[in-house]
Amino acid sequence: MAAALEPPPRLTVAEWADRNRRLSSEASAEAGDWRTDRAPYQRAILDALTPNSPYERVVFMSSSQVGKTECLNSFVGYVIDQDPGPILVVQPRVEDGEAWSKDRLAPMLRDTPCLGGKVADVRSRDSNNRVLHKKFQGGSITIAGANSPAGLAMRPIRFVLLDEVDRYPASAGTEGDPVSLAVKRSTTWWNRKILLVSSPTVKGASRIESWWLRSTRSRFWAPCPECGRFQVLAWPNVEWPEGQPEEARYRCEHCAALIPPYRKPWMLARGEWRAGNPKSKIAGFWISQLYSPWKEWPETAAEFLEAKAGGPETLRAFINTALGELWDDEAETHVDAASLLTRCEPYGARLPAGVCTLTAGVDVQLDRAELELVGWGRGEESWSIEYRVFPGDPSAPELWRALDEYLSRQWTHEYGITLPVAACAIDSGFHTQAVYDFCRTRYSRRILAIKGKSGPLPVWPKKPTRNTINRTPMWIVGVDSAKSVIYGRLKIEQAGPGYSHFPRERTAGWFEQLLAETLVTTYSRGVPVREWRKKKGVRSEALDARVYAYAALCGLVSMGLRLDAEAERIEALRPEPGSVAGKPNIPSPPPGRRVLRSNWIQSGARQF
Repeated sequence: MAAALEPPPRLTVAEWADRNRRLSSEASAEAGDWRTDRAPYQRAILDALTPNSPYERVVFMSSSQVGKTECLNSFVGYVIDQDPGPILVVQPRVEDGEAWSKDRLAPMLRDTPCLGGKVADVRSRDSNNRVLHKKFQGGSITIAGANSPAGLAMRPIRFVLLDEVDRYPASAGTEGDPVSLAVKRSTTWWNRKILLVSSPTVKGASRIESWWLRSTRSRFWAPCPECGRFQVLAWPNVEWPEGQPEEARYRCEHCAALIPPYRKPWMLARGEWRAGNPKSKIAGFWISQLYSPWKEWPETAAEFLEAKAGGPETLRAFINTALGELWDDEAETHVDAASLLTRCEPYGARLPAGVCTLTAGVDVQLDRAELELVGWGRGEESWSIEYRVFPGDPSAPELWRALDEYLSRQWTHEYGITLPVAACAIDSGFHTQAVYDFCRTRYSRRILAIKGKSGPLPVWPKKPTRNTINRTPMWIVGVDSAKSVIYGRLKIEQAGPGYSHFPRERTAGWFEQLLAETLVTTYSRGVPVREWRKKKGVRSEALDARVYAYAALCGLVSMGLRLDAEAERIEALRPEPGSVAGKPNIPSPPPGRRVLRSNWIQSGARQF
């Protein structure tokens, strides 16, 4: 009886997890007992979440594959078992919250013995246990999406757990910043805990970065097995022989010894957290995939090579999610016009060999229309084929007649075949009625009316709007997203996927127009906003035309074009030595086998 009346032992979150937590097979790659020593860097993070810790707020900025969500899960289990109170778990979307509840929380409640029976089975007819709201003795768990203001403002909360905060929308409906809304729910609790977890995104616009900069800014230092000196593991120190990422090793920054991957557990077991801002009252931790016991350095090296080959978009994802580092938009989007001018190349009278598809972008002005014709190849490698200015009044038929004749041309390829303009996107911002009239009767040729819109939108929408004059289909193009892609690819210096080719006749003035805007980060009501701003005194028609030509390509892809497959088809038409251009030596199909038309572009009108 006396033993039953004794209070439970005072445990840290890490000690509780080591004693009680069981990892489920469907939620973890390593099912079984939780062991904090498997990833020793997690201990300090979990201890900072313990109720008697001096820190009220804990910030964890990291890459993927380091167990940040499992730390959140362990804290939820600890609260249910040791220190009950109302919990709010916020995911980026309501759908993400439902997935976390079903795939992460439910298996933990089922397989961790000390939690058994404390939360009712979701399959039971118990109103206290729903997917997004669960009750237990002394507390509850509310699961909300950052896009749902109702879920963030319903009840007072003691424990606020915010997962992947950099994926939250700028505002929860019309209520404002979802992080601020969630934190306000805990104002009345003297013993509250607030946890913010996320991989970072863009420098200057990252929520987790702004919180981490105000924190203790702790990094994990690991000793070298050879010299014993401590260092923060950094990506530039991972080395491997050319073309052999499986041989990746880590070079010590002190003694230059190459450390093999199997020594990483030794380094983690002896590592320690060191604060860069120890006087802060916010506990902040940063760590990258290089420390992960579940990802070896050769795997990360292979991921890097794959991301680098995919272009700036995949490289950015690697930097954010694998290295846990910020992507610097201003540095990555700065391109020198002189360097682009020096790499211009002669094309000849025909389309270059790598081109398999042609698209055009048209920017309509008050007294002219400017067009860029772009050829696209494997991996969205691009060739600027021609830039034309059509002078005249866009409200008069002469300009549109000349544009129609141009878009009807067939372009001779280096292999002797001809390619049409597969799609054209025309801006309807000026002379809207004339643009709609022109595009409506040429819709089957994929001559499309578009309108650019700023903000975090996809380059090409899923469907057009017909809420226009004469119900002409009109597509809303995410111009900011397109500009980010274009500027990122202008920095690629090696011919291949994503590389941008330009003909020798391009002038310095044209390149100034192509680079007429810069990406800046401003703040609106405390929320960072990234926007493209035009440089003073510089026209931007060349940039707009390239944006629309790229949007036309994205439209083709959404309609079914497989660009790499089309590039392979065109490559198969390459004349063999001694054959006549345009009539390559292609073997005949076996007798009785039906020959299918594989030219997507020429048959695309019917598909469209």
